[in-house]
Amino acid sequence: MPLTIYFLRHGQTSFSRDNAFCGSGLNPDLTPVGLEMAQAFAVAYGTIPWSAIYSSPLKRSLLTAQTLSKEIGLNIELRDNLMEIGYGKWEGMSVEEVDRIYHDAYIKWSSDPAWNSPTGGESAIMIARRGLQVIEEIKQSFIDGNVMVVSHKATIRIIICALLGIDVGRFRSRLACPVASVSIVEFGSRGPLLKALADVNHLSDRLRLQPGT
Repeated sequence: MPLTIYFLRHGQTSFSRDNAFCGSGLNPDLTPVGLEMAQAFAVAYGTIPWSAIYSSPLKRSLLTAQTLSKEIGLNIELRDNLMEIGYGKWEGMSVEEVDRIYHDAYIKWSSDPAWNSPTGGESAIMIARRGLQVIEEIKQSFIDGNVMVVSHKATIRIIICALLGIDVGRFRSRLACPVASVSIVEFGSRGPLLKALADVNHLSDRLRLQPGT
């Protein structure tokens, strides 16, 4: 069996619910709904033979990872390089506020986030570089088996784009990544193969229909 990495986005937060910028500069808890989402994943995927769990140290990811960790009794490996993109001065703001206050920077970032960063934040190229360091570490540590990576919306999309040869500047328009969704990449002899994208079948209809991004 080849190495398979499951990329799990954390459960709902108040910022994801309200569609506000929440990057590495903010550290909110999961909402009660977000905790339900995390638990639903742990129940659905708890019987898989896991080799390791890696997680961003931000609370929303760590709390999500802990539900699976407790279910299977496996320690969590924390990696700063899995943290969400830094949104700089945009942290906590709505899209409308950013567009009004930082209009020119927002337009540049929207058109090509690979090289244009949020005001005082990180570009997609920067996220790809640090995120792929964790993937390489996992590949060096495990030649096969199942590894969980719990991270964030932008970071997961950027890493997957980089693995599949998709322009990371298109991460916002090419890949979906709703809260508590899982994407699966298998590493075979011919390179990374996307087996599932943004799967939310482990969530109930009520959880899938929650507001937010």
